Amino acid sequence: MPDSPFTADRLLLFGATGDLSQRMLLPSLCALHDDGLLARDLKIVATARSEMSSEAFRDLARAALEQHLAANRRQDMDEFLHRLAYVPVDATTPEGYDELARQIGDYSDGLAIFLSTAPSLFEATIAGLERVGLTRGKVRIGLEKPLGSDLASSREINDAVAQAFSEDRIFRIDHYLGKETVQNLLALRFANILFEPVWNSNYIEHVQITVAETVGLESRVAYYDDSGALRDMVQNHMLQLLALVAMEPPTHFEATAVRDEKVKVLRALRRTAAGEVVSGQYEGGALDGERVPGYAEELGKDSITETFVAIKAHVDNWRWKGVPFYLRTGKRLPERVTEIVVQFRQVPHSIFAGRGAKALPNRLVIGIQPTENIQLTMMAKVPGLGREGIRLRPVPLDIAMPDAFSDVERRIAYERLLLDLIEGDQTLFVRRDEVEAQWEWIDAIRAGWQDDGMTPRRYAAGTWGPSAAIALTERDGVSWHDE
Repeated sequence: MPDSPFTADRLLLFGATGDLSQRMLLPSLCALHDDGLLARDLKIVATARSEMSSEAFRDLARAALEQHLAANRRQDMDEFLHRLAYVPVDATTPEGYDELARQIGDYSDGLAIFLSTAPSLFEATIAGLERVGLTRGKVRIGLEKPLGSDLASSREINDAVAQAFSEDRIFRIDHYLGKETVQNLLALRFANILFEPVWNSNYIEHVQITVAETVGLESRVAYYDDSGALRDMVQNHMLQLLALVAMEPPTHFEATAVRDEKVKVLRALRRTAAGEVVSGQYEGGALDGERVPGYAEELGKDSITETFVAIKAHVDNWRWKGVPFYLRTGKRLPERVTEIVVQFRQVPHSIFAGRGAKALPNRLVIGIQPTENIQLTMMAKVPGLGREGIRLRPVPLDIAMPDAFSDVERRIAYERLLLDLIEGDQTLFVRRDEVEAQWEWIDAIRAGWQDDGMTPRRYAAGTWGPSAAIALTERDGVSWHDE
């Protein structure tokens, strides 16, 4: 059950004219409306700095929905658009908040706020909301990342939010947690007796987590050069995936129990040693047969910002003693893929070795994007009489999620997160102590880079990063799963 049981009948969207809103938030809300999952009396008030009327905003929303949402999921688009009202607000000035409060009206049944603005505006925004009374009573707030650039700035943001909202009313968003396959990882582990007894160092040799992108800077030039791959991807998405893989079974599937177990994992992360982290920056190269520019060329200047990171991480607890977690993320890599690979150990004794057959260890691959898939590789005998000896071959057992659930509509991750924000279920949101544990580990890595004067190694666009990233695993006898 949700920790905060009230369902909001008002939704306030900050940053409503931005890219995230047009690509994800408005399409998600329209799809929820189309499926009858939004209460009929839910009013959506949108705000941003742009001066426009509610009618002009509805036109903008209509164009966004037509571009980013399938036609069969916007059959009631006109009815959805009538839910929308727009109020221009400059978060840095007090003007506009009174009109915002007037548009929202009576929210005694509950108000949910989605804050998708620069973190530097959080404090001013909350002060404006507080001045007009929009932080009191049944109000909860969702915060889109980034939540700081290090532990100190993260604490400043969290302190500013905490002045107006208690922790049970703060919903920190990591959109990866809204993805079906990420949630399905919990079902895989805790709803199948097959896996949990072997989900430990006795049976698992190592774990790989890869988040690979083919794109370069695109429209994120200023943000990305200040952030880099470590803070942009590892600090939030990848550490959340690691925590879900490594966590102990929670007592219940509810917010406090799940997040308690995740934070234990994050606090158990060992500080990385020298040689356990590789950073890189892409140079010009070829992708899909076309030349693409290097990072510095796209940026227009030299930079020491990393666009690739590979890490050998360790979770120092009973379950995972001696099991390395290899994390890898980067831009301009050969393919777009997010996956978790669980490599099991070799059988302790192969009865087939004397017959010339080699038994390879089992491997579980959980594909998150672009294809949602679960694949378990098992050993099987190749058909035949075997006069020259038994032949074994790894055979993949595939569960293609879209095929397995072809009768179920595939949803945008933000649909789940927005609905949970409105209804008050924090299970798939990140708690403050999780964020701070993540930053503490990341800050230690960045401090090590600074102390050692480390700069990113170069790699050609279209390759899997610097050669040192390959050496990171191969010196342990492990190869990255690049198939």
